[in-house]
Amino acid sequence: MPHSMAGSMSGNVQLTISEIRSVNIMELSPVLEENIKYLESLLPIKTSFDLMTRHLFLGGTKAYFLGVNGFCKTEVLQQIFSDLQNPMYVADGRVDDIVRFMDSKIGYAQTSLTDSWEQIIRNVLSGPSVLFIDGFAKAILIDVRTYPTRGIVEPDLERVTRGARDGFVETLLLNANLIRRRVRSPHLSFAMHSVGTKSKTDVAVAYLEDTVNQDLLDKLSHTLDSIQATCLTMGTKSLEELILHKHWFHPLPAMLVTERPDVACSYLLEGHILVLVDNSPLVLVLPCTIFQFTQSPEDYYKSPSVGTYLRLVRFLCIPVSLFLMPLFLLATTCFPDFSMQWGLLTDNALTPERLFFYVTGVEFLLDLFKYSSSLSSGKFSGSLSIVGGLLIGDIAVSLNWASVEVLFYAAITLLSSLSITNTEFSDAIRLYRILLLIATGFFGLPGFLTSLILVLFSIATTPTFGGFSYFWPLFPFNAKALGRLLFRSPTPKAQPVRTWDRGKVK
Repeated sequence: MPHSMAGSMSGNVQLTISEIRSVNIMELSPVLEENIKYLESLLPIKTSFDLMTRHLFLGGTKAYFLGVNGFCKTEVLQQIFSDLQNPMYVADGRVDDIVRFMDSKIGYAQTSLTDSWEQIIRNVLSGPSVLFIDGFAKAILIDVRTYPTRGIVEPDLERVTRGARDGFVETLLLNANLIRRRVRSPHLSFAMHSVGTKSKTDVAVAYLEDTVNQDLLDKLSHTLDSIQATCLTMGTKSLEELILHKHWFHPLPAMLVTERPDVACSYLLEGHILVLVDNSPLVLVLPCTIFQFTQSPEDYYKSPSVGTYLRLVRFLCIPVSLFLMPLFLLATTCFPDFSMQWGLLTDNALTPERLFFYVTGVEFLLDLFKYSSSLSSGKFSGSLSIVGGLLIGDIAVSLNWASVEVLFYAAITLLSSLSITNTEFSDAIRLYRILLLIATGFFGLPGFLTSLILVLFSIATTPTFGGFSYFWPLFPFNAKALGRLLFRSPTPKAQPVRTWDRGKVK
């Protein structure tokens, strides 16, 4: 995605942070024409089609309006313009007091005065409009913004059979409303930050003042304010990589991401911090542990016993997805007598080299099916994955390019991977599995053990924001918290009456 597309909010209108800060060198002038000329030197008003200007007369006083076309509610602006130019609004034909004029004549709730060019430019490029009045070295900001947005629908990757069907969208204000609608606490706050020297993307930090870890909140606020980046090209993902630096050998996700408001609010009530990014339907949840990626909202829309069973099955699918294929390859190539005794392989003529080729080939084909079906249209993705898998699997066995056993264990591995609700966590498990397969195929048992140690080292050293343990509550051990994660508790017992202590922020 080109930076000009991802970082732009208003066509060709972009200023760097140094340019915006240099705006403060000149103060607003009480002469309207001087302010207009200075605006034209800062913004491409005469060349950019999306910049909307209007010369107005408030009785006998000249005024100048500036906004971004498409960011303003046209109906509201028309009513404001009609009211401002009504002769009854300015009895003596002049505006003598701008504060009184704003408070009594502009019939709109969100208005404010400013004498800062930096604040004017930043607001105009973000959506609010500005009104300059001749004779005053101040301007009136009128927040009549509206953003193009899609409908609120259920996220594809976090579907449930029962429960809420709404999901976050690309508009920050709507996402905040979805959270406020569920958590009507007076302690709920949304602290606003601006990230990106060019895009100036709005980032909101949501938390409950009475339960939040204040040290973690201060660290997050300081990190967001000190980020030096041009723009958040990929929204939430870009912000995640900017606030938490990981090495290439850490594929596991270090932050939980959700598109469901009910999931985000449940974490919020437990003392977590939510990070909302404008233009992104994803919400970051801090702090994060590995056990959060085994949870699913489906567990809580079932009965406690059914939810617990599904959760334990999901836990079991993680080691199955990681170890089934590598252990099959290890047993059939290094311990043929054991594999024949347990019926792991029926064809004695298969050499270790051919088995390794079968396993790696099927692993690649499964990834190809999964990737192609996820990117294809919904009308074809189901038939593409099912029919394609059956045809290619049958043909591969007929041509001796694969064996029935390999296809069987690969299918179980694929189903186990799909049962993991978090796709980023599932993709990381797949990378670990490929490493185990390659090391086992080339070096046998020593390769399997060495790669297993590397995988465990990568998992154990996965960083988290704030320096909390990635394996909490297993380490440091907290029996009650671990029980809540392993077993689906009934609603009366699962109420977040207190915040779990995870130690100090590092």
